[in-house]
Amino acid sequence: MIGDIVTVTVDRPLGSYHPKYKDMYYPINYGYIEGIIAPDGEEQDAYILGVDKPVERFTGKIIAIVHRYDDVEEKWVVCPTDASFNKEEIMELIRFQEQYYQSEIIM
Repeated sequence: MIGDIVTVTVDRPLGSYHPKYKDMYYPINYGYIEGIIAPDGEEQDAYILGVDKPVERFTGKIIAIVHRYDDVEEKWVVCPTDASFNKEEIMELIRFQEQYYQSEIIM
């Protein structure tokens, strides 16, 4: 799936807060990919990197998978087709949420 082009529906745009955890600020756009069901039974979650304004939908390429060792979910990392990020850059950008999990970035 890495390298595939997907469309993410954003339900937590850049600048918003988590609906349950009111102190969790989203410094990036975050959403889900319709029609792809993740192991938790919900649609596949995705971080969007390289987009510096809030968006409702975004089409880009999958550049990484965030594998969580202590959760049933994996998160996909999506960015513009002309952008690139290394593992360290990705982890820094998603640390706001991944700091609560034992995870690894697969590229």
